[in-house]
Amino acid sequence: MNFIDQLGEAESSNRSMLCVGLDPEPSRFPAGITRDAEGIHDFCVRIVEATADLVIAFKPQIAYFAAHRAEPQLERLIARMREIAPRVPIILDAKRGDIGSTAEQYAREAFERYGADAVTLSPFMGFDSVEPYLKYPGKGAFLLCRTSNPGGDDLQNQRLASIDGQPLLYEHVARLAQGPWNLNGQLGLVVGATYPQEIERVRELAPTLPLLIPGVGAQGGDAAATVRAGWRGDAQGASSGPIIVNSSRAILYASGGTDFAAAARAAALATRDALNAARG
Repeated sequence: MNFIDQLGEAESSNRSMLCVGLDPEPSRFPAGITRDAEGIHDFCVRIVEATADLVIAFKPQIAYFAAHRAEPQLERLIARMREIAPRVPIILDAKRGDIGSTAEQYAREAFERYGADAVTLSPFMGFDSVEPYLKYPGKGAFLLCRTSNPGGDDLQNQRLASIDGQPLLYEHVARLAQGPWNLNGQLGLVVGATYPQEIERVRELAPTLPLLIPGVGAQGGDAAATVRAGWRGDAQGASSGPIIVNSSRAILYASGGTDFAAAARAAALATRDALNAARG
């Protein structure tokens, strides 16, 4: 099954657009969870077990594992996730961006070592930095397009004078991903929830692509505004690629106590239901 089909199946079976980001910070772990690599594994497994039936995807952030020498634990975690939630796709949040043989190694890391279903990439170095990932049939790649951080304006919101119509950089990325770069239907885009007008613009330019939308929760993105901007369903008389709305800290650290898994489930359920309510 390819990545797009996996998303559709998870969206339907779990009635969800919610993605839970796995950004484990040992300093925030509750009592009973060790603040080391094994604790990172154990904490994330508890979160996955508590939320597996509520999500369209999980998104482990590789830096939170690598910084604590927990890459082997990430491998074990993903294998365990396959047992707990075999139909829920896993997006490795790595934001890689390089060319040639280096990109090939990063693709091998994401898809062969970790066994992820999709990976996040920076498109700044052009198509030859993306192409090696597209050689893995059925796998997905999400290109950074309009990110949720304020510094995204520095480049993404600047006009390209040499391109017809002088689009903003993020608009040009959206057009490339919808068009000539999407050779096998494997691409999606990352658009931050803190910019709903830009989500709407990206959806206009890339109507069929899945959109990974971080920034709901701790970063302040509004769930209802996000869905209105990015989701196109039967009520609008059209269909579009799925939206994958990520929340990390607001779910992971909903409680600092021993009830953290139950609290994470409650926060995930409330977020999922808020997203579903927004699409009417």
